[in-house]
Amino acid sequence: MLGSTHGTLTTTSRPARVTACGRHPGPAVHGTTTTAEDTDVSGRPLFSDVPDLDRLFHPRTMAVIGASETEGKPNTAITRQLIDWAERVGARVHPVHPTRTTVFGLPCHASVRDLPERVDLAVLLVGDPAPVLEELREVRARFVVVFASGFAETGAEGATAQTRLTAALQGSGTRLLGPNTNLNAFERFRDDLDGPAIALITQSGHQGRPVFALQELGIRLSHWAPTGNEADLECADFLSYFATRPEVGAIAAYVEGLKDGRAFLLAADRAARHKVPVVMVKVGRTETGARTAATHTGKLTGADDVVDAAMRQYGVIRVNGLDELQDTAALLARARPPRAQGVAVYSISGGTGAHFADLASAAGLDLPVLSAAKQNELHQWIPGYLSVANPVDNGGHPVGDWRGRKIIDAVLADPSVGVLVCPITGPFPPLSDRLARDLVDAAEKTDKLICVVWGSPVGTEDAYRTTLLGSSRVATFRTFANCVTAVRAYLDHHRFTDGYRSPFDDAPRTLSPSARKARALLRPGEQLSEHAAKQLLRAYGIRVPREQLVTSAAAAVRAAGQIGYPVVMKASGPRLGHKSELGLVRIGLTSASQVRDTYRELTEIARYEELPLDGVLVCQLVGQGVEMTVGITHDPLFGPTVTVGLGGVLVEVLDDTAVRVPPFGEDHARAMLGELRGRALLDGVRGAPPTDVDALVETVLRVQRMALELGDGLAGLDVNPLVVLERGQGAVALDALAVCR
Repeated sequence: MLGSTHGTLTTTSRPARVTACGRHPGPAVHGTTTTAEDTDVSGRPLFSDVPDLDRLFHPRTMAVIGASETEGKPNTAITRQLIDWAERVGARVHPVHPTRTTVFGLPCHASVRDLPERVDLAVLLVGDPAPVLEELREVRARFVVVFASGFAETGAEGATAQTRLTAALQGSGTRLLGPNTNLNAFERFRDDLDGPAIALITQSGHQGRPVFALQELGIRLSHWAPTGNEADLECADFLSYFATRPEVGAIAAYVEGLKDGRAFLLAADRAARHKVPVVMVKVGRTETGARTAATHTGKLTGADDVVDAAMRQYGVIRVNGLDELQDTAALLARARPPRAQGVAVYSISGGTGAHFADLASAAGLDLPVLSAAKQNELHQWIPGYLSVANPVDNGGHPVGDWRGRKIIDAVLADPSVGVLVCPITGPFPPLSDRLARDLVDAAEKTDKLICVVWGSPVGTEDAYRTTLLGSSRVATFRTFANCVTAVRAYLDHHRFTDGYRSPFDDAPRTLSPSARKARALLRPGEQLSEHAAKQLLRAYGIRVPREQLVTSAAAAVRAAGQIGYPVVMKASGPRLGHKSELGLVRIGLTSASQVRDTYRELTEIARYEELPLDGVLVCQLVGQGVEMTVGITHDPLFGPTVTVGLGGVLVEVLDDTAVRVPPFGEDHARAMLGELRGRALLDGVRGAPPTDVDALVETVLRVQRMALELGDGLAGLDVNPLVVLERGQGAVALDALAVCR
């Protein structure tokens, strides 16, 4: 196994700051100060420093507080493990216990204040850590690990107690890992393995065990960060730190909840800039999973569709299971960048090849048809009645002699092939032994990726245990599904990072003139009428129909004449959400009498329903197009988010939407459209003309700017429908709903 916006809303960007570790947007750390240059228009950070965690993982001095050598006590086993770990990393250990003079032959100190030197790392084996934290603050300990539980994971009272822990160290420079963490950081890592390593982050220690066990298959593990309740140090801190470590080839994480959405994005951004893959299991997809995660770690899990979109936006690879986490992280840590995107499937069975090809194609992998010349070459060694177009079926016998290696080399030589996958569904010595050896030997000679799926449920065969797992160049899997998942992640990661432009580079630093106009229109705590909401859109240059707000039938008739028949009439008021359902919309009015009568009808309905109006809108009737929706919502983790999707009634029927977390640029706005199942409607179907996608993208970017600049005053915005007209004719917001904070 292997180991931009447009017009007045143009943004300005500058290169990311550079340190010895490279370009470095990432999570904030204690003592870090930000300037206006380092924040976007909403005041949120765009850059921060990589936390220095070297002395956490490689301390020079370590104190074990509550150390014990009394047999049978839990603290004794922990103390022994900590002393062994300290010896391996070269740290001096200082046991601390009020009634002991020695612990395992080491001098024991009665109090933290008696320690003979400054401590890099203090590990607390006490039930109540609060008093000890005060002492550690006094002696300026660099890092503290708290194992004790009973804090935020237990509810409100525990959360209050956890807040007191962080308050005890606030401003001291001492960093806290935990509480409710464990001994995973002090495991015995194998030091006889080489190559790029996996760095592991878990909020539940047991869930990291499968990744830790990869060492038994020859995969190097460099760090394990068990973050627990994340009272201080959090997942984002470790993501940012690991992304700058030269030995780390991939970061694997099991996350139940994110403490700070912005810090997570900054850390993921740093990993993407450094081209370090991040593979993550994030629980909370379901209501039950989210509830269980909250009781375990005491953190928000976040709306899963927003979390999922944010991960894709920054290239975090989300997988569903720990087996996928193992296999995908191992492949990404050690495989060289792909030479091509094509995947070739090579097997001894047509059925096996077809099965794998179906799964690979369904996952979006490219299985290129090999050229006629390449197929003719392969038929030198493979019977002519077998298909070699891709998948390549050799029929079985060629793998048992010199022909097997010739076939492998020939497929790898094809310029369209970047990955060769060979599924071996079961052992069939001596052919399977020869095939495994040929694949391993070929992998040593090529810079292309070779993957093997060893399908035997036994796993004790020499071809598997010795030949395949003994190779650092072949990626070996046990299931088709995991191989497909990992290969797709591998190709996607390199494609993503090769063209990566940080969304933070597109963040506006200064308020636009639009913001000043729009803020004057906000009404704190109120829902705006359609007329007022459209004024917000106008302030940001978003096109709305020609319309007038009138308060009499006569004024309505005059307005219709000025706008031009036919017209649309709608009641406008702060409490009107679904006007059509209340009968408060009329379309296609063609005469003054119709307008006059409609005005009276609309006001009568509103009076009967006791709905206050600020008037009636007389609007231009806009031509046909594709109805879309664009909106702003607030996520508890990430703040304002922007959504785009099919509009009108389809938004409720199909729920076909895509989400991004600002800031983002034009490339992400276009990518959002590509995620929609109904994307083809914008290109024209059944004779309909292509629509003005550029105008839709510009509208999305303007709404994003609104989200950033009005985030503190705008709780939500729903532009629906936004009619996207024929190419070159723009997009028009026919209706809008805005809620102020």
